[in-house]
Amino acid sequence: MFHLARLADDTLALLLRGGEASAMAQSLQRFVFRSKVKLTVPESLPLGTGDAVETYAAYREGDAYVFGCGDHSMIAGAAHADDAWRLPQVRAGWPWLPNHALGALLAPAISLERLQAVSFDKGCYPGQEIVARLHYRGGLKRHMHCVVLSQHIAGGTVLHRNGDSNIQLLDVVHGDATFQALAVIDDGLMNSLEDASRIDTDEGIALHVTQSWSA
Repeated sequence: MFHLARLADDTLALLLRGGEASAMAQSLQRFVFRSKVKLTVPESLPLGTGDAVETYAAYREGDAYVFGCGDHSMIAGAAHADDAWRLPQVRAGWPWLPNHALGALLAPAISLERLQAVSFDKGCYPGQEIVARLHYRGGLKRHMHCVVLSQHIAGGTVLHRNGDSNIQLLDVVHGDATFQALAVIDDGLMNSLEDASRIDTDEGIALHVTQSWSA
């Protein structure tokens, strides 16, 4: 999961939303054949929040990289790191993947179609056939929701209901005196509840569902 920005005719930048840059570069290197492509991993940069910039706009500003997110921007290489960007992105349904979720979630489960971040009929890429089949046949049974937690719990935690591991938390943010998070929840669990806006888990943690995305 990453932001992809064209900074110049011959330069692309990837800002990962979870995972390790070196591992990502090694995975991409396998697909470099005859093209004259060089993959480099720069030193880690502090990530901060900037002024409003149009969504999907990106540019370089000195030694920093600015990624537009609508009512705010993310700045890789900011003078001062902060987490102010996290809460609006959780509310908007922009996931940040914890280590436990890397490689474990398909595109519809984290609402990539809504973000215009996946194509089901363009080209051929690893896993495209499976992703496209699930999309067109409605076979995926897990979807993403924005929730308010009754107490803090680490991002990446798997929660259970009636013994089943049917809730995968992604990023968890403390904001407005509440703990808000993105969670991938099994459709079967949501459909079984009389009131799908509240889920009581086996761990004693309650989830109040405030927003849901089908794709």
